[in-house]
Amino acid sequence: MGELMVIRHGQTEWSLSGRYAGRTDVPLTGAGEDAARALAPRLARRRPARVFSSPLSRALRTAELAGLTGVVPDPDLLEWDYGGYEGLTAEQIRAARPGWDLWRDGVVPGGAGRPGERLAQVAARTDAVLDRIRPLLDDGDVAVVAHGHLARVLAVRWLGLDASASGLLGHPHPGTLGFLSVEDGQPCVSAWNVP
Repeated sequence: MGELMVIRHGQTEWSLSGRYAGRTDVPLTGAGEDAARALAPRLARRRPARVFSSPLSRALRTAELAGLTGVVPDPDLLEWDYGGYEGLTAEQIRAARPGWDLWRDGVVPGGAGRPGERLAQVAARTDAVLDRIRPLLDDGDVAVVAHGHLARVLAVRWLGLDASASGLLGHPHPGTLGFLSVEDGQPCVSAWNVP
């Protein structure tokens, strides 16, 4: 059985400054492009049988620079819709909502086109992705190129945990890899935040 390789897109100006970039299509920085290129040798050795990506340009560009081919855009791999918190930092949100925690408190609705999502909605999307990917792992590794919070939800749902446990998993750094596998019949995280 192959492994599920979870790739976080490279650095953007918003990830550098800590701003929540859900559906805003922020491009990679030069450093983000360099990090994506640096993934290419490791991914070339693995040669994933299938590759799926968020349809946002930061993820698709990461896949391209990392040398991945046959990339299939999947809207279920979009980042969390942060609604009214889009573009803000956690510090800005906590200034208005002391003690706020994304995993516990969620987001508030935004303007037109940014309704926001509940954690359960994000988990339902990752569950749909996993349902499609699990059978493909019989043919080898599968890679997904996605976003930080979505990757955490994907990983804990792989483990069979409630999505609220996502806060226990470290935030994947831009341009890093995670490996989800099965060991002795149990799903596990083989590695996380691998540069």
